[in-house]
Amino acid sequence: MAYSKVTRLDYRRPQSSSKSSLCSNTVMVVFIGLCLAVAWAMTSSRKFPVIISSSDNSSDEISSQFSDISTESSMEDSAQEGNFNTEPKVVFDDSNSDSTDLGDGTSEKTVQKTQDGEENQNDTENEEKSDTETTKIEQSVTEESEEEDQGSKSKPNSNSKAEVFPDGAQSEILKETETQNGAFSTQAAESKNEKEMQILNLSKDKMKSYKWKLCNVQAGPDYIPCLDNEKAIKKLRSTKHYEHRERHCPEVGPTCLVPLPEGYKRSIEWPQSRDKIWYNNVPNTKLAEVKGHQNWVKVSGEYLTFPGGGTQFKHGALHYIDFIQKSFPDIAWGKRTRVVLDVGCGVASFGGYLFDRDVLTMSFAPKDEHEAQVQFALERGIPAISAVMGTKILPFPGRVFDVIHCARCRVPWHIEGGMLLLELNRLLRPGGYFVWSATPVYQKLPEDVEIWNAMSALTKSMCWKLVNKTRDKINEVGMAVYRKPMDNKCYEKRAENKPPLCSATERSDAAWNISLQACMHKLPEESTERGSQWPSQWPLRLEKAPYWLESQVGVYGKQAKKDFEADYELWKRVAKNSYLNGMGIDWSKVRNVMDMRSLYGGFAAALKEMKVWVMNVVPIDSPDTLPIIYERGLFGMYHDWCESFSTYPRSYDLLHADHLFSKLKKRCNLLSIIAEVDRILRPGGNFIVRDKVDMVNEIEEIVKSLHWEIRMIYSKDTEGVLCVQKTMWRPK
Repeated sequence: MAYSKVTRLDYRRPQSSSKSSLCSNTVMVVFIGLCLAVAWAMTSSRKFPVIISSSDNSSDEISSQFSDISTESSMEDSAQEGNFNTEPKVVFDDSNSDSTDLGDGTSEKTVQKTQDGEENQNDTENEEKSDTETTKIEQSVTEESEEEDQGSKSKPNSNSKAEVFPDGAQSEILKETETQNGAFSTQAAESKNEKEMQILNLSKDKMKSYKWKLCNVQAGPDYIPCLDNEKAIKKLRSTKHYEHRERHCPEVGPTCLVPLPEGYKRSIEWPQSRDKIWYNNVPNTKLAEVKGHQNWVKVSGEYLTFPGGGTQFKHGALHYIDFIQKSFPDIAWGKRTRVVLDVGCGVASFGGYLFDRDVLTMSFAPKDEHEAQVQFALERGIPAISAVMGTKILPFPGRVFDVIHCARCRVPWHIEGGMLLLELNRLLRPGGYFVWSATPVYQKLPEDVEIWNAMSALTKSMCWKLVNKTRDKINEVGMAVYRKPMDNKCYEKRAENKPPLCSATERSDAAWNISLQACMHKLPEESTERGSQWPSQWPLRLEKAPYWLESQVGVYGKQAKKDFEADYELWKRVAKNSYLNGMGIDWSKVRNVMDMRSLYGGFAAALKEMKVWVMNVVPIDSPDTLPIIYERGLFGMYHDWCESFSTYPRSYDLLHADHLFSKLKKRCNLLSIIAEVDRILRPGGNFIVRDKVDMVNEIEEIVKSLHWEIRMIYSKDTEGVLCVQKTMWRPK
């Protein structure tokens, strides 16, 4: 200590009176300085800035990990490699925060807080691991004078698996702090503290510039901007083809926040959520009144319960699923059939129980008089979107679904030249199956017979083969299964070109805001074309690069197959070393996940062992890799993030955005995109952003103004990572 040094000088030899006076004055100055330092530490203990930086000698492992994570940089400049040098970064700490040092001269800030009386979600082992690390960061900020006198004492490193990156940085970060401060620890600390407080005040000023208000709309807590645009809907000339259920986005994206339903609670965890949800989270009873006798949904006290039934399977979805398998074994749930599209899904019990058969189902239904059916599905933890078969093509690529299912979905397939059934033909993989369970299949009423005859003629002209027609005695319903051809031979033999083949210039994958066409796309003829072969059985198809990538160039500039394999290895490493262990995310509470900018689906594939499903979104201005995602047994859709997503508020537990915002900012309002993120994300949900460091910093300031919790922030050179958690906060 500085005081002890002065004392030793007094006892060494006699001093003159002037020197004694000088010494006494020195002791007094030092004593006052220490008092001021202690007072500052006490007043600043609740919240103070922590500087996080990386030494120039970062290890190759960390450097390669961050260069791998920076997929945008790799895509735009595949030759750019080497270490990332982190600029100093201010993170605002709280007294109950955990600070985690990273490997080889880097450091990372992980803030893990309790809110509303809840216990911290990390397990006891991780908390014990953090004690030493937290002490080191606090001492480097508030007790630097003591560290200077102690020399270069190093503290033991933690080898816990919960670290974001490999260990080895703890002693390095302390050495760097000591060297920078030198002998003038008190002066350096005071200067640094002043600068940090200036940064803190500047950050607070920025936060004040973001003003939020609640959305004042009729839809209230269920507001979907592109589906609840009353002004645009009133101007429609016709609603004959369900135009009023289609997307009509506002010219300017809203920047308001959707209110929470009164009494909202954090969603029940999967798999219990499949059977019951909190009533207050989706307080709609109309569907229970209309469909309760069919075992769709029932009200039970503070819960809404789901017996697992449907219009065509009142005795449970599992029985119905097994009935299909028994009646037609070639469907092979979870092996040959992996990705299914469920049309007019209701509360999505069919897709919810197909998880038990290792099948992933994209369910959709309109936002119509069947109040909140898709919202029920999402709250249950089942994939679903709000969409309608109207005048527009669905936002999926062509030839990607193994099976398409319609159980009393109320779609008039046979009218207007079969235009809607031709859209299913576009989506269905060559050799795939259409499972149709509806009254025309098994009833003999005049209307049903008429529809069956029309469907028989239409499917025959489309070269679909009826491969099975049977009746379920328990549910008292019937089912017909059609198979799409694998080649063009049947098309060429047709006596009449009706429905016609699409022109060669019309791509089956063009699907964003495109009008329906009453035509059929020719099937692939070359063995190297996508769709000419059926994918490998699940789960092999997840890890195996599609055969048709052999002759293509990937998004990183390399041969596409090598790109695919490298991308998968990258995200497996990132998920294992960072996402699953090092960000303070409680994965037991994560079910619905969205990758807002997916390339090969590597992020989703890396989570295959988790009890989650991932909506892979391919933005309309990104490389069209969505067919690859479907080929590996995953799913997703196209979207323009300048508009709202076709889902209800509070739908997802985790959103992941990899180099999305730096591109979007060029043409979209960043505040409206963050407002959309807030709308989609559930309270308590997590948001991970990987982007250019200036963009990460800007997003950090915006989410702070939303009162979100900063869980972790890290930057290296021009790249940054941010993990935040949404809170229950809403503006007054």
